[in-house]
Amino acid sequence: MRRGPAASAPEGEEDGGAVAVSEETPAPPPVQEKADELRTEFEFVLPRGYVDASGTVHRDGSMRLATARDELLPLHDDRVRANPPYLTVVLLSRVITRLGSLEADAITANVIESLFASDLAFLQDLYRRVNAEGHTLAAVTCPACQERFSVDLAGGRLGES
Repeated sequence: MRRGPAASAPEGEEDGGAVAVSEETPAPPPVQEKADELRTEFEFVLPRGYVDASGTVHRDGSMRLATARDELLPLHDDRVRANPPYLTVVLLSRVITRLGSLEADAITANVIESLFASDLAFLQDLYRRVNAEGHTLAAVTCPACQERFSVDLAGGRLGES
C-alpha cells in the first residue's frame, strides 16, 4: 500500500478545515504532566480506624502539608503548655483534612485523642515523612525472603502495589 497526501482534500485541510497529518508533517509532541508539581495532600488508610460515637469506623483520610503557622500556634495552646506531648494531638487535628466521612472542621483534638495508639503512631510517622522528608516512602525488608523494597505509606491497602 502506498501512502501519500489525500487526493480529495487540499493539503492541510480535511473534513471541514481540520488539519490532516501526512508523512511530511511531524506529529506534535505528547503533552507531559509537570513532574515537579508540589504535592500538598496525602491520602492514608489507618491500621485500625477511628470509631465515632455511633460506632462508625473511619479509616481512610487525607493529611495536608503543615505550614509554619500549624507548628507555631499550638505552642500558645494552654493544653500544650501544661503537657508538651499534647502538641502532637493539636498539630494532627490541624493538618488532617478528612477522616472517613468527617471533614476538616469536625476533626478536633478530641477525635485525635480517641484514636487507637497504633493509629496515632501511624499518623505521627506519616506527618514526619511528608513534612520533614518530603515523601511517604519507607524502606522495608520482607521477613520471609529478606528482599528490600520501598512502600508508600500514604494511601493504598495492604497487598496493593
